[in-house]
Amino acid sequence: MNLAPASVRDYRERARAKLPRQLFDYIDGGAYEEATLRANEADLQALELRQRVMRDVGHISLRTTVLGRDLKMPVILAPVGLAGMFACRAEVAAARAAQTAGIVFTESTVSIAGIEEVAAATTNPFWFQIYVMRDRSYAESLFQRAAAVGCDTLVLTVDLAALGARYRDVRNGMAGALTAKMKVARALDFASHPRWVKDVAIGGKPHTFGNLEAAVPGAQRPEAFQEWVASQFDPTVTWDDVAWVRKHWSGNVVVKGVLDAEDARKAAAAGVDGIVVSNHGGRQLDGVSSAVRALPDVVAAVGDDVAVLVDGGVRSGLDVVKMLALGARATLVGRAWAWSVAAGGEDGVSAMLRTVAAEMRVAMALTGTTQVSDIDSSVLATPPRGR
Repeated sequence: MNLAPASVRDYRERARAKLPRQLFDYIDGGAYEEATLRANEADLQALELRQRVMRDVGHISLRTTVLGRDLKMPVILAPVGLAGMFACRAEVAAARAAQTAGIVFTESTVSIAGIEEVAAATTNPFWFQIYVMRDRSYAESLFQRAAAVGCDTLVLTVDLAALGARYRDVRNGMAGALTAKMKVARALDFASHPRWVKDVAIGGKPHTFGNLEAAVPGAQRPEAFQEWVASQFDPTVTWDDVAWVRKHWSGNVVVKGVLDAEDARKAAAAGVDGIVVSNHGGRQLDGVSSAVRALPDVVAAVGDDVAVLVDGGVRSGLDVVKMLALGARATLVGRAWAWSVAAGGEDGVSAMLRTVAAEMRVAMALTGTTQVSDIDSSVLATPPRGR
């Protein structure tokens, strides 16, 4: 598939056209009134870059190193649940695109394609995201499966002590019981998207959670996802549980979902290797800080002791540069690759990543920087707004 250059937002609109509404809204939506979802983007856009000219920017390198991995650019594909419902075996497609781009893919616990399937289709190690489950023995079995296929980094998502209400999902029947009216509306919605039906509903089977088929009854069905989350994710987890993770995992441990400087210090004290500053893409507690506003405080709290990554609102290579300027080692992107894989499969994700890289090169050239290590607060014309 030869895709014309397009922005991340262009892929969003292509995904909207291809996907049934309930699936598009699942990717696109946030919790409650979606104020934090909007703030993630708006606060990034409010940051201005400082244009500098007449500098030698004849050679620009996007290469960097994160947690021992050499990356061709400081971008990581974030874990996205249910991705295999957006495109045929979407997790495999995204992992292959990440490998081609020289970056890291992160497999979600609630992926449709399991870790073994992704590993069989790629040669580069990927990261594995996991939640702390009530059934610790099953979580330990997932650690073992991830290690067996060569995963070197575990991403522990820690902001799901309670599940935020995503009202779009409630209205569309992705959460809660389906009424007869909802069932009819969903059937009509699916039928009005024949390309998705052919490529995904038929061509993308099996529609089960590849990492959870042996977990609990009902977890295999995507429509049971949120009920499974509510019943299985452990709200009693504390920083002491990092020691349990360390006992059963020998690779890097990254915690995802930190917004507070004190929490960041506790994470560092617990011995994690990395922190992802994240509000779950605005999908958990609405009204909290945007990721970009929380980032400087977290970086200041842990210094160089822990690799600080960030996700939330990144829609372009310019956004990546802004996040690096505030101290992040790299950015994770979730919606960007979910929209892109929905729009064009592996080719869509590859094209999106090429666009982000091209945008980064322009931003670096016109801020007078030639290497990722050169990017700091001096490339910003406006400081971040404090909380």
